[in-house]
Amino acid sequence: MLKDDFKNLLKQVQADIKSNMTKDDWLALEKKYLGRKGELNKLMDSLKTLAVEEKREVGKLANAVKLELENFFHKQKSIFNPVDENKTFDLTLPGEKYNIGHLHPITQIQEELEEIFASMGFIVEDGPEVESEYYNFDALNIPAHHPARDMQDTFFTAEGNVLRTHTSSVQVRAMEKYGTPLRCIVPGKVFRNEATDASHDHTFYQLEGLMIDKNISITNLIAVMKELLRGIFKQEVTVRLRPGFFPFVEPGFELDIKCLICRGNGCSVCKQSGWLELLPCGLIHPNVLRAGGIDPAEWSGFAFGLGLTRLVMMRYGIEDIRLLFGNDLRFLKQF
Repeated sequence: MLKDDFKNLLKQVQADIKSNMTKDDWLALEKKYLGRKGELNKLMDSLKTLAVEEKREVGKLANAVKLELENFFHKQKSIFNPVDENKTFDLTLPGEKYNIGHLHPITQIQEELEEIFASMGFIVEDGPEVESEYYNFDALNIPAHHPARDMQDTFFTAEGNVLRTHTSSVQVRAMEKYGTPLRCIVPGKVFRNEATDASHDHTFYQLEGLMIDKNISITNLIAVMKELLRGIFKQEVTVRLRPGFFPFVEPGFELDIKCLICRGNGCSVCKQSGWLELLPCGLIHPNVLRAGGIDPAEWSGFAFGLGLTRLVMMRYGIEDIRLLFGNDLRFLKQF
């Protein structure tokens, strides 16, 4: 009977024990009886052939035999791996410090912005950094002869593509992908042939945003911008709107904030003006909507481009953009 087989299993183990067994011998014996294909598991597999009442009775015995075998072999292991009871752990000793990395301040601010816009129903999009002229210029109402291209003197590849000069290059891509209505932001790296100084560099970060729906107006634009600035600076920020020209919006504006480093008194970051250009914005030009396959007679929207790098400088009072890209850990570890 199966019940007797379980009882005899303990006797079989005792019969296999020999004098002067080594550690390897004991491990081999344990594998023979408790291994995945061991004698105990073979008997356990036979339980499924029993009737319910008999299975309950024999199963109880099987568990007892298994426990006894496990305890038996555990005691044998302790003989070969004795515990040094005199060895103690001194809790007063200093711990070992492990150096771990953390997110760059630009990445930290980017993630905060993504959370703020997600709370307003915006999705986060991405696009290629090596872009075609069409999406970087033509689709944004900047044809080849347009003087606005001179304002963004930039880097071209041998194949005729361009290192994107703004994250606005994803605008039409997003329209083609999602249609209307649409709310999205596009954070990322951009490139321009800039002379490096305290507030400019050839490589920096932007966050593009656009919202397209019916009856969108400048009022919607201002409301979203104020919510953005309040969320990122954790305070009310003084802003001003002034007319600005950008081929992909009409009308276009420059949204400036009072410099948070000098509080409007003038410094190298704000070029002694007391104000910092932060948010070029405006209502999306009808030609851009048409490029995205959207009828401007039915839909309208606004777009904006936020300088992530400058925003970080405002948030933390950083006076020189080169500190953010110098890979000086003494500086970066402060954030």
